[in-house]
Amino acid sequence: MDAYASLACIYTVKKAFTMTSIEITFLGTTAGIPTPKRNHASVYLKYQSENEFTYLFDCGEGTQRQIFSSGLNFMRINDIFISHWHADHFAGLMGLIQTMNLEQRKKPLCVYGPEAENFVPKLLNIGYFVQGFEVNGVDVNFEKHEISTLMETNEFMIQSIPVKHAIPAVSFAFVEKDRIKIDKAKAKKLGLPEKGPLYKQLKEKGKASFKGENVALEDVALVEKGKKVVYSGDTMACKTIEEISQGADLLIHDSTFFEEDFEKSYRHATVEDVLRIAKNANVKQIILTHISRRYQDTDDLKGKIKNYPNVSIAKDFMNVVVK
Repeated sequence: MDAYASLACIYTVKKAFTMTSIEITFLGTTAGIPTPKRNHASVYLKYQSENEFTYLFDCGEGTQRQIFSSGLNFMRINDIFISHWHADHFAGLMGLIQTMNLEQRKKPLCVYGPEAENFVPKLLNIGYFVQGFEVNGVDVNFEKHEISTLMETNEFMIQSIPVKHAIPAVSFAFVEKDRIKIDKAKAKKLGLPEKGPLYKQLKEKGKASFKGENVALEDVALVEKGKKVVYSGDTMACKTIEEISQGADLLIHDSTFFEEDFEKSYRHATVEDVLRIAKNANVKQIILTHISRRYQDTDDLKGKIKNYPNVSIAKDFMNVVVK
């Protein structure tokens, strides 16, 4: 088992009775300036259920090269989410979209982000840009301090919330919906029908009435709590990142600097900030990323987190599975 495979085992968040997983691959884990070992920010997320959905969170310079090196499939990316328009988080978009075009992509691509409807067309108009498929910029709220649902399927939602940075910025959450399984034996014992609108009402409202009797969802079903992964992008400590991180299985958080004075100057979070956010939000696992190049050897930083077994420092190509 290689190093990255073993890391995947260590940071797996196990949940019973599930057939779904969220697989995270870190394509870039540095801050504003890359290093020989760290590429610019990007996270590849694959949700596996009966279907497969793949999303990219940020797309810094060199992201497509990192995808090739990791053995992932860039043509499977459904949509892309940009936390903010600093180049280390978006400069890889142009090359990636061009390569998708060369490989004959046909399905539309949405690029979500604050002011995306302004920035995406500008990127597509640089040089002699060839576009053989539809690329749409989708604006994400960066002003109202509330959670926005950007997309929703029967199985999951992708949400965002504004955060505190030098420019308009947001954080994202991939939220699996609770999975509800009707226990047919329990339903039969209560004299309920095998199927019908009763069960839709139970799933939507948690209760229903049948022949004058009240039936609660827990009387006839098993409810498996959905999994949740949060990606901070760049932010200082703020209440909004705590809000969207509530109960998260995994929080991937910017920790550019490990000293407080740098955080105040550059509008990023420190380790102490992230630990406090995670505690207040009841987060299960934390991975620190967006590490400044001033820390060439992250082994020197492990002392900061040695007393926190649920905290780790990201490396390029690190793989994490939330089950």
